[in-house]
Amino acid sequence: MNAPSRQRGVALITAILITALISSVALSLAWDNALDMRRTMTLLYRDQAVHVALGAENWVQTILRDDLSETDTDHLGEIWASDLPALPVDSDVVQGELFGSIEDLQGRFNVNNLVDQNGEIDELAVEQFQRLLQALDLDPRFAGITADWIDANREAGFPDGAEDAIYTGFIPAYRTANVPLTNATELAALDGMGKESFDILLPHIVALPGRTGINVNTATPAVLQSLDENLSLSDVEGLISEREEGGFADVESTFSTLVSPEILPQLEESTNYFQLKVVVQIATVRITYFSTFQRGPRGDVIPILRSFGTI
Repeated sequence: MNAPSRQRGVALITAILITALISSVALSLAWDNALDMRRTMTLLYRDQAVHVALGAENWVQTILRDDLSETDTDHLGEIWASDLPALPVDSDVVQGELFGSIEDLQGRFNVNNLVDQNGEIDELAVEQFQRLLQALDLDPRFAGITADWIDANREAGFPDGAEDAIYTGFIPAYRTANVPLTNATELAALDGMGKESFDILLPHIVALPGRTGINVNTATPAVLQSLDENLSLSDVEGLISEREEGGFADVESTFSTLVSPEILPQLEESTNYFQLKVVVQIATVRITYFSTFQRGPRGDVIPILRSFGTI
């Protein structure tokens, strides 16, 4: 092969390599650009979904405010207790839908009731929590372990208790909170609390600020059964049937023969704390938004805790 032919061959190979390199760079830039566009649109849709959820939160505040102006009791037959219907989100920019539900949080057992204002363990509340655990076929020792997690001191309770000496031996190590809980999911960290047990317990407990009563009009069957050691399943079924129409007509007369005098003052027929769960779908983005409301005696409804994807 003469010199001109060799030069033409080298030039051709060089051109092919340059073309392949340019194609590879162009493809990489196009792919990165597509990813950037997808990330940008996802962030945009998420922001829009959050704003829709905040709009739903404002709507629910109005529902709860109007409810208090119409009645002094809260029961499962009221409008707020119905699932929020699927509503379309339709505009020139985005399309989607939202749906959700409102729950009365005082229908659950407030784990912060396990300690009093001084951070000391409330034995009456511990006994009730033990009965709740037994009604759910869970280990009643978790009542004492939970109380130790919340109480102000660092001395393990007897016979059921666990403090730093236990938890610092775990891998990874951690310490007890020794303060009231802000979220009931913290109990997943308790000594011996497995996922299966926690999943069974979670729908029946809540962590609310301060000490709260139980709204018997909305309490779960297990919480109702925990009110007294002599309450049977048939008693609970009768209570649930009695409250179906519009809650109990007279809480005191209904429960005075069923629970001890110490428990009776803790039973209520209205609620100060509610939780909104709303799911918003915008295009391919889906968020789950939780908002806990505190409703005051004059109807002011204030969000006190917001979270995404967790209770």
